[in-house]
Amino acid sequence: MALITSIRRGIMFRSTRTKSGPSTIQEHPKDKKEALGEVLNGDRLVDAPYELNFKDDKNSKILCKKTLSKEQVAKLRDAVAKDYYFQMYYDDLPLWGFLGKLDKDREQGDAKYLLFKHIHFDIMYNNNRVIEINVQTDPNVAVDITEDKEVPVEFSYSVTWKKTDIPFEKRMEKYSKSSSMPQHLEIHWFSIINSCVTVLLLTGFLATILMRVLKNDFIKYSHEDESLEDQEETGWKYIHGDVFRFPQQKSLFAAIIGSGTQLLALAIFIFFLAIVGVFYPYNRGALFTALVVIYALTSGIAGYTATSFYLQLEGTNWVRNLILTGCLFCGPLFMTFCFLNTVAIAYSATAALPFGTIIVIILIWALVTSPLLVLGGIAGKNSNTEFQAPCRTTKYPREIPQLPWYRSTIPQMAMAGFLPFSAIYIELYYIFASIWGHKIYTIYSILFIVFIILIIVTAFVTVALTYFQLAVEDHEWWWRSVLCGGSTGIFVFFYCIYYYHARSDMSGFMQTSFFFGYMTCVCYGFFLMLGTVGFRASLLFVRHIYRSIKCE
Repeated sequence: MALITSIRRGIMFRSTRTKSGPSTIQEHPKDKKEALGEVLNGDRLVDAPYELNFKDDKNSKILCKKTLSKEQVAKLRDAVAKDYYFQMYYDDLPLWGFLGKLDKDREQGDAKYLLFKHIHFDIMYNNNRVIEINVQTDPNVAVDITEDKEVPVEFSYSVTWKKTDIPFEKRMEKYSKSSSMPQHLEIHWFSIINSCVTVLLLTGFLATILMRVLKNDFIKYSHEDESLEDQEETGWKYIHGDVFRFPQQKSLFAAIIGSGTQLLALAIFIFFLAIVGVFYPYNRGALFTALVVIYALTSGIAGYTATSFYLQLEGTNWVRNLILTGCLFCGPLFMTFCFLNTVAIAYSATAALPFGTIIVIILIWALVTSPLLVLGGIAGKNSNTEFQAPCRTTKYPREIPQLPWYRSTIPQMAMAGFLPFSAIYIELYYIFASIWGHKIYTIYSILFIVFIILIIVTAFVTVALTYFQLAVEDHEWWWRSVLCGGSTGIFVFFYCIYYYHARSDMSGFMQTSFFFGYMTCVCYGFFLMLGTVGFRASLLFVRHIYRSIKCE
């Protein structure tokens, strides 16, 4: 059974590996062949020289002897100061340990840098299966690397095997529990439930008010139809001839709806795989592999949705719309990747993708994503569905009355994004700590509940704001519903700025560019997905209320 290892920065940036480290028996360690998701995650694993034979105890076995040069001592000292740690895997079980220790003398104010030179492996087994493995480093067995001078080091390790009654099927529970932070799990659940209950109560309160107002509107308009048919109409009924007037920039609008629908389908499939247990703790790269594969396979959804909706809006150049749909999310993501990969290459970080992996991703895009996008577009073109509008659209649009400033687009977006964001902001910390820290997220049940609440609240808040917009005779609701629904993504981006400055220890150009580069793409995806949810909900609502009245 091989032991594989890597060295990582131990504070927050999981994909950076130090190039320094003790020389082992192997001058050129053998690289482990990695899956696509592992490479995307920045993992670069090599076979470690430790011999951990099954049930074979070892006591202070010498690994190698090495004289560290001044340059190596300086690099190792910097790694110890920055809390670099090694991460190993044995039989797919992870183990960690720090490279050294910074020992500060409080009285004199001096700092001593110690490099650990002995590692102890404590392994538990049941029958012929490995159940648990832990690693310990002894600060008393360390070498001083404070000064820039050559240092002779003798690296060693020991192994102890112990029997346990824990069955093999439950060996991953330790990591699930530790990653769930049991001391905070009850607080976590309580915070989520409290947040969800608050949001749902506010949503229910607004829903009750909206239903009462709509009921009064229906009664009012029905009485007007019975008594004074020639009476001047007011409110949202007054603009029935303009409310289904197609928006400007039809191609871009349809592309947003298509891309947002694909991202929503991607999120649903990822949650399904998470709930059934595919992303168990330390299944290295499984999430990234799933994201790439499922995004490629769902591109047909984007093509079909965008093209069919574009033709419903009486668009003519559906091929251009299909190209725009394919580039709307992938384009910014690809440009961001090119920039960040260049930065990673300049810093010699393992986050830089090898040329072979880039070729694989391009082939997936060319042979799977693009053909499915075209097939979906052809299917959407042949669907021959018409836009179902319960009211006829007049030839000339009505003039929109002058409205107060708080009914303009930006204030409405701020109001629309706040309530959905308040439903997810607690969970965002745990997600960010998992992505950009060393904590592993495993409570997918909570995350799925929060996701469902996010979708419901986004849909309702957008519907409510659409009604208030129509009530003041503003019929340009199409783009407004997308912007209001997707505004939660902007709130998430502001949270990224807060997390970077207040909750993380990230610094330097590389970490800053990686954090904001990829999180901007994630927030942009949120905007497309939730904007689509907001528009779809608003469209169903508008169709419903105008079917319920007589429109001439």
